[in-house]
Amino acid sequence: MRFLQFLIMFWVGLYAQWALAFLPIQHWQTANGAQVYFVENHDLPILDLSIEFPAGSSTDTAETSGRAGLVQRLMSMGAGDLSEDRIAETLADVGARLGGTFDLDRAGLSLRTLSHQQERVRALDVLAQIVQRPEFLEKILERERARIIAALKEADTKPEVIADRTLMKLLYGKHPYGLRESGEPDALAALRRQDLVDFYRAHYTAGNAIIAMIGDIKRDEAARIAEMLTRNLPTGKTYKTLPPVEKPVPIIQKIAHPATQSHIQIAYPGLSRKDPDYFPLLVGNYILGGGGFVSRLMNEIRETRGLAYSVYSTFAPYQEKGPFEIGLQTKKEQAEQALQLTQKTLRDFVEQGPTEEELQAARQNIVGGFPLRIDSNQKILGYLGVIGFYDLPLTYLEDYVKAVEKVTVAQIRDAFKRRIDPAGMVTVVVGAAD
Repeated sequence: MRFLQFLIMFWVGLYAQWALAFLPIQHWQTANGAQVYFVENHDLPILDLSIEFPAGSSTDTAETSGRAGLVQRLMSMGAGDLSEDRIAETLADVGARLGGTFDLDRAGLSLRTLSHQQERVRALDVLAQIVQRPEFLEKILERERARIIAALKEADTKPEVIADRTLMKLLYGKHPYGLRESGEPDALAALRRQDLVDFYRAHYTAGNAIIAMIGDIKRDEAARIAEMLTRNLPTGKTYKTLPPVEKPVPIIQKIAHPATQSHIQIAYPGLSRKDPDYFPLLVGNYILGGGGFVSRLMNEIRETRGLAYSVYSTFAPYQEKGPFEIGLQTKKEQAEQALQLTQKTLRDFVEQGPTEEELQAARQNIVGGFPLRIDSNQKILGYLGVIGFYDLPLTYLEDYVKAVEKVTVAQIRDAFKRRIDPAGMVTVVVGAAD
């Protein structure tokens, strides 16, 4: 059995090294300051591209909540001499697909197109107009704002939304990460077109742009594309410095709800993208609750006691400390028992750390599953965007596997003891028993 495991890990490791060897990331800067990250790959006649900016929800304030998301949403609904319908029709004609990114830190757009010149040029022209000449038309603003507000009001009746929204407010307080990504209805209703235009001009600048590309083109063509996408962007570089995340006030908030199950979420400030404890916390979390059916929480909560169908723990890294979160759903009458057991499992893990056997299994699973993280151009594109936005080393993908392999039990125990305070968590139970 051990020989079979060794053989599997050997071939997986060999494949990972082979894949990484063919992912040389090229990096340069455009004439007006945009950062470009490019991987040349001629396996398929496809080009995947993204352009992102530091324009996520944390750039809003309580008074302008929802502005950043509305800007990103409306950019592709009319730009330059292209109407909303014309954008959709042109992309459909050439078989291209437009996407987007929006979270606490980042906002941007992505494009998948055939690499053949005729289709590629038309698709990139559409993207260039969207990025550089968004119209933010009044009638579309009114339509989309109404849609978002209606969706927010409907979402606010759902227990999982109530739990998540309450958790982030308790965890971050007045910190920008505590703002609702989609915005608040009252703040959205007060926004005017000029607010969107001003935000776009301040944040969607060439100096702020991170361009990621992978696909069937040469370096010189990638350079021309990057220049074309950014030459008419507002100039300069503006980057909002976020305040550090403070420890929250520990609390258990129970919210009544007619749902048949209780939704339980527990959180604490976790880690940032450049956190020195990144890999010990990452591997430790896999053992605690990030590894699915092989995790401690799953074994204790589901397998041993049958208190929940699923339970998880996760770290969400951002520019500042994103949330470390544990979540589960259970029957209302079992909510208190499930919560106490979850808290105990976390306390025990923080105090004692994992066993050597748990660590060995986690390392094998993480490293063994790593090739699946880079098995498509779109997945690699996502990594290129993260590497560029957070200024990570170009060797990040190769370093990832090596760093996971070096993590020790002592490092995990030390990192969790210093970074996670089980007594300091914020907890939300939506649908608590009467």
